[in-house]
Amino acid sequence: MALRPGWRAFTSFAMNRCSVLRKAVRSSGFPLLPWGHCLWRGTGSFLDPEMKAFLEENTEVTSRGSLTPEIQLRLLTPRCKFWWERADLWPHSDPYWAIYWPGGQALSRYLLDNPDVVRGKSVLDIGSGCGATAIAAKMSGALRILANDIDPIAGMAITLNCELNQLNPFPILTKNILDLEQDKWDLVVLGDMFYDEDLADSLHQWLKNCFWVYRTRVLIGDPGRPQFSGHSIQHQLHKVAEYSLPQPTRQENNGLTTSTVWDFQP
Repeated sequence: MALRPGWRAFTSFAMNRCSVLRKAVRSSGFPLLPWGHCLWRGTGSFLDPEMKAFLEENTEVTSRGSLTPEIQLRLLTPRCKFWWERADLWPHSDPYWAIYWPGGQALSRYLLDNPDVVRGKSVLDIGSGCGATAIAAKMSGALRILANDIDPIAGMAITLNCELNQLNPFPILTKNILDLEQDKWDLVVLGDMFYDEDLADSLHQWLKNCFWVYRTRVLIGDPGRPQFSGHSIQHQLHKVAEYSLPQPTRQENNGLTTSTVWDFQP
């Protein structure tokens, strides 16, 4: 795929910009939903009409080229205008949610293939992005789901993606969950989040606390980024599944060929 320079830089796994989780929420020019500061509950009818129209106009509904063809998502693809524009022309916060990253693909595939992992359980999806892994958990019978992404636009995209898959939207938290008091979850899932050293250290400590206090199971999806492969968390991981990435995903992600699901066991 021939990405133009702006979007090639955006999709780079180096992600030299500040961590998405650790940014302050940027002003997006549209109102949040009425259930409190950042926790959304409800359906697409509550979405800001202008933002909903913008997302629908500038993303493509697709289920092709990923590990989970049974999940439809609104993504940024070569058929979209902004795929070919300079990245700085995108009028909102960086749309990390508009890419179906390979770690999330592996996690979603694993949950769909192994529904007993989530059936009847509570699931927290950190750095949810497009919401695919949370959607996979819902499809597999999770009882309670919270999708967490600091970008309010990601929250809107997740709601739209739920509706695409005939699911009632689940709650979405758009605060930095690492700064909040921990809650009890049966399972925490996170994909593609170990791309920054400082964030990796913060996540590692947060996940250890979650495991030791609540005995929460933690599953991590990653395609082998250096920041993850070289992190000390590697000594506390057990491989549960490895997937060969589809060719389109390889092309969009600098030639990475596989993505792995790890069970965190500190």
